[in-house]
Order: sequence, then C-alpha cells, then structure tokens
Amino acid sequence: MAQITNTILMIRPVAFRMNEETAVNNYFQEDIDLKNSEINKKAQLEFDTFVDKLRAAGVNVIVESDDKLADTPDSIFPNNWVSFHDNGDIALYPMFAENRRKERREEVFMRLEEEGFKIENLVDYTEAEKEDIFLEGTGSIVMDRVNKKAYCALSPRADEELFIEFCEDFEYTPVVFTANQTVDGVRKPIYHTNVMMCLAENFCVICLECIDNSAEKKNVLHHLKEDGKEIIDITESQMHQFAGNMLQVKGTNDRRILVMSTAAHNSLTPQQIAQIEKHCEILSSDLQTIETCGGGSARCMMAEVFLPKK
Repeated sequence: MAQITNTILMIRPVAFRMNEETAVNNYFQEDIDLKNSEINKKAQLEFDTFVDKLRAAGVNVIVESDDKLADTPDSIFPNNWVSFHDNGDIALYPMFAENRRKERREEVFMRLEEEGFKIENLVDYTEAEKEDIFLEGTGSIVMDRVNKKAYCALSPRADEELFIEFCEDFEYTPVVFTANQTVDGVRKPIYHTNVMMCLAENFCVICLECIDNSAEKKNVLHHLKEDGKEIIDITESQMHQFAGNMLQVKGTNDRRILVMSTAAHNSLTPQQIAQIEKHCEILSSDLQTIETCGGGSARCMMAEVFLPKK
C-alpha cells in the first residue's frame, strides 16, 4: 500500500475556458478579458510546459487529449471524476456541473489498459447525480491510502452520506469537517477539500484557519498527528494562491517530489519551504491562466494511477 505513485493521468485541453456552471460555487474562478481561443492556447502552453517538467523529473505522465466535440471546458481537471486504486478498482464520481459529466470517457480507461494497467472493477457513484448529490473525486476526498483514512470538507460538491458510502466501499475511516473561505465578507464553504489540504507521505499542508469549528479542527489534527504527519499550516491568503493544491509524486529512482504551481510556490514562506524540503524536493510550474479561469491548480490536473500492472 503506497500513499504516492510515479504514474499520473493528465488530460490535455482543447476547449479550455472559464466554466460558467462551476463558477457559482468555485470562488477561485475569475474572468479574463481574452477570447476563449486565446485562453485555451495559453492553457495548452501551461499544460505542455508542466508535463515536460514532470517528465524531466522522471514522473510517468500519461497524456490523453480532450474530446473536441464534447465542449468540456474543465476536462483539464480529471481528478474530480475518477480515482484509481491499487486493487484494480476505478471509482466514478457524480459531478455538480452538468457540462462536466461528459468528461467521463471510456477511452481514458482503454488508454490505461494499453499502457499495461489492469482494471478489475468499476465502482460507479454517478447515479447520485439524478438526486443532485455530488462527490467530486479526489477534489472532495483527500485519501490517506496507507492509514486508510479519508478527509472530506463538506460542500455543495461533497455530500456526507455519499462520502460515508465511499468510505465503507473502500474501507476508509471517514474524517468529516467543514472548511470555509471569506467571500465578500461572508464565510462560505470551500468547493473542494484538495484546495485547502494536501496529504503527503510524512506531512500535511493544510489551511487550519479555514476550519471554523474548533472541535472539527481538533479532530482533523488528532488524526494527522496520530499518523505521524508533520503539519505545515498555511494561511487563507496562501490558500488563495493554491498553496493547498499540491500533490506528492515519485520521480526518477523513487525520489519524492511535491508538485505545485508557481503561484503556490511563491506564496510560501522560507520556513514552510524548509519544512517541505526536509521531506522532498519542490517542483513548480506556471499555471496562471488555468488557475484564474479554471479555479483549480496543479493537484486538480493530476489523477494518480495506482492500478496494478498486467
């Protein structure tokens, strides 16, 4: 059982733009005064540069192209609709935005099989969409795969009952809480857990000031400390620079790398960087267009592949 992997799946965008359907509760998205074609071109450049950097570090990146006909502006964030598990299971998740549901494509699974991965079983939660119940993959669920715990900040995109069902199916202990951010002076739920929390092998980058309820905060900290994680606490303003949206991966010779955007990297203090670099090196890439229009960052772009090899 491993917490991190060397293989990630990424989807190259063909029609990236600000998704009006997700903007209703993703407070990280902003309008850019550019034509959609220009936005897509910039996003593609950021994507390709990011992939090149990951591959240069020895990460096995499987790139699948988005489907031009589907009009899926957020396809660059595959971690919200699928997760891959080391027993050969694939989980499919219900999505809040209707135009994101078309991102779930069988070609992606065929590609993984072509790459030599074994798919045993499909666990499909997408029926919940009919009841307006959502749980957006590893955006909503931050998994501690080694200690079999799953963390979830409840929001319109993360339903508690469905999360508990996931935990029962995959034998995880659920750790449920609410995480808020200040939007125009009002505290509102953060749309995805993985923008305020990154769980690595030996440490956790987390925005504790987002958890307003002190009992919930205490419970989250209890679980992290019980499992020996060093806590690297970030501020809400750092979270807005996507400092919570990071992913630890394995590069050449299994070296540990924490992947993040340039904005996230630049927001960190020297002390926080030193805390991270005790455990692994940092790889960052400029994702400004993707972050601004998409409201997601480096972690959202990478779906980790834990499937067994054939």
